[in-house]
Amino acid sequence: MADAAESGTGTAGSAQRVLVAADKFKGSLTAVEVAERVTAGLRRVVPELVVEALPVADGGDGTVAAAVAAGFERREVRVTGPLGDEVTAAYALRDGTAVVEMAEASGLQRLPEGVFAPLTASTYGSGELLRAALDAGARSIVFGVGGSATTDGGAGMLSALGARFLTAGGEPVAPGGGGLAELASADLSGLDPRLSSVKFVLASDVDNPLTGPKGAPAVYGPQKGASPEDVETLDAALAHFAKVLEGAVGPRAAEYAASPGAGAAGGIGYGALLLGAAFRPGIEVMLDVLGFAPALERADLVITGEGSLDRQTLHGKAPAGVAAAARAAGKEVVAVCGRLALPPEVLGRAGIRRAYALTDLEPDVAVCIADAGPILERTAERIASDFLS
Repeated sequence: MADAAESGTGTAGSAQRVLVAADKFKGSLTAVEVAERVTAGLRRVVPELVVEALPVADGGDGTVAAAVAAGFERREVRVTGPLGDEVTAAYALRDGTAVVEMAEASGLQRLPEGVFAPLTASTYGSGELLRAALDAGARSIVFGVGGSATTDGGAGMLSALGARFLTAGGEPVAPGGGGLAELASADLSGLDPRLSSVKFVLASDVDNPLTGPKGAPAVYGPQKGASPEDVETLDAALAHFAKVLEGAVGPRAAEYAASPGAGAAGGIGYGALLLGAAFRPGIEVMLDVLGFAPALERADLVITGEGSLDRQTLHGKAPAGVAAAARAAGKEVVAVCGRLALPPEVLGRAGIRRAYALTDLEPDVAVCIADAGPILERTAERIASDFLS
């Protein structure tokens, strides 16, 4: 990957310095690998081109990797996975700022292939990750949420941080969203006191409330293996969870449940709001944390992208955030992707001059996924020919 501070002299064309700020191609290439492949392709056409690589993420899986690529230190810790087994998860730390990715501890990536646990998967390990960041002296925490295996409203996370959720018999409720149906009392007085003195940001690309037709169970439950009956069970359990919390912490429990971001990552957003987190669009937070503004100022051309450029991209995904910031700075933006499902006029309104899809060179999607790297290099050669020579 090109170093962030790499120097050199551009050759032909008006764009002398290129900033590659793309997200991962899910299932094919990490954001770091995308930057490496784009850089290689560009330099095949313009060998002395100055390329600055800044892999980006929107708060979901890949967020810690993007922070590490930007110079954060990777820290690993053993935590509880979504099914209760121990896993090794990572967070990133630099100058008192921690980037914590809930998917590292509680994501779908932590489940065995083909195994789902919509009613019982827990966010307990995410709470342990947050505690590890506090133990390391973090004064500011960016909590990226997305890609979760869980729908427990953040109850597991809160438990790991000192909250107590008990049944009528005085026993801890069972892990997962399903267990919250048996919740009789909640006590948040034992929460880690350090949480009150840190700047805590909830970074997410979704703004769903906790429950209801646009809530976490209804919208995201099915992708975690929830049947229609499971969705009903989870929605009722999370509504009950919020009601019991009203008795423990007052009206703000209901206010947070209806707030944007509460439904993020199976409702862990709700738990984060209860901890005092401020909700912000994930890509905006990550661009700040990664130092995007100064990198953008140095650039003449910006290349962004992700696996699929589609309608979802326009709603808080990394390429849209990069393009919006670049357009505001008067910089030209092109995008790379595996698959393109947006017409030129929509791309233009999003601030993207042109998009290059791997399927333009290889129509077979299976081949594109399997050979994404070499095809992306050839795609970058086309960008160099069109914009840099």
